[in-house]
Amino acid sequence: MSISLPLSESPRMPVYFLGIGGPSFMEETKHPAYAQLAEIGREITTQVRPKAVVVFSAHWQDGPSKISINAAEHTDLIYDFYGFPPHYYEYDYPNRGSPEVAERVIEKLSTIGIEVERVKRGLDHGVWAGFMVAFDPKKNPLNVPIVQVSLFNNEDHDLHYRMGQALEALRDEGILIIGAGMASHNLRDYRAIRGSDKIMPFDEALKSAATSNPEERRAAMSSLMSRSDARQAHPTLDHILPIHVTAGAAGPDVGERLWTMPEGSLSWAQYRFGKVPVV
Repeated sequence: MSISLPLSESPRMPVYFLGIGGPSFMEETKHPAYAQLAEIGREITTQVRPKAVVVFSAHWQDGPSKISINAAEHTDLIYDFYGFPPHYYEYDYPNRGSPEVAERVIEKLSTIGIEVERVKRGLDHGVWAGFMVAFDPKKNPLNVPIVQVSLFNNEDHDLHYRMGQALEALRDEGILIIGAGMASHNLRDYRAIRGSDKIMPFDEALKSAATSNPEERRAAMSSLMSRSDARQAHPTLDHILPIHVTAGAAGPDVGERLWTMPEGSLSWAQYRFGKVPVV
């Protein structure tokens, strides 16, 4: 089933960066980030009301010079985690893709010379585990196609920013762009300092860059990654690259940190670029 995206009837979508935890987060209903993510999910389903979602996850990187996109309508979930209790591998998150939306993404990225491979790939846990909280299938179903796009398998954050810029116009077609990652993600240090009151300053530096004047945002996001504590917050860049994509897709719209909760060497910050449409 394909979907129709009439431009004249589509208000401009905002762009989101969602801090999404690991598989266990789905069951941590008392964690403060759980309620916040669920609240943002309700904002999206009841106020934003997209026709489709294009999502970039920290857990899918393709090649150093090309990306992949799920171009299939029906796929299975990917249980890309190990050592969890058996019932975690029985979770189901109802979803469907959209070959039509995938082609729109490919069309936009081809304009800046990005090579895109069409694949059939299920949603990884970097998407579905967080979406299970934000868009609970029983309490707050999303009910629109979800098209996942990979990151590059490199650390060129500015390339990811430019990829987002190329996709900005999709927002005027009712397509919501979401980056799923973490504002700070250092599991090694998290285990070492868990229970202490140590907080990484990178969280506030990210806020300053992401919420800067849109004309200065690209340079600010680039400078962010040159900070001396950037590697402490992100030993690898996979969890921060999605916000570079979303910041690029924001265009002239201002970024806003909706909520944050630094937790040692992790940060659960949630961002929105642009305003919620007024219906």
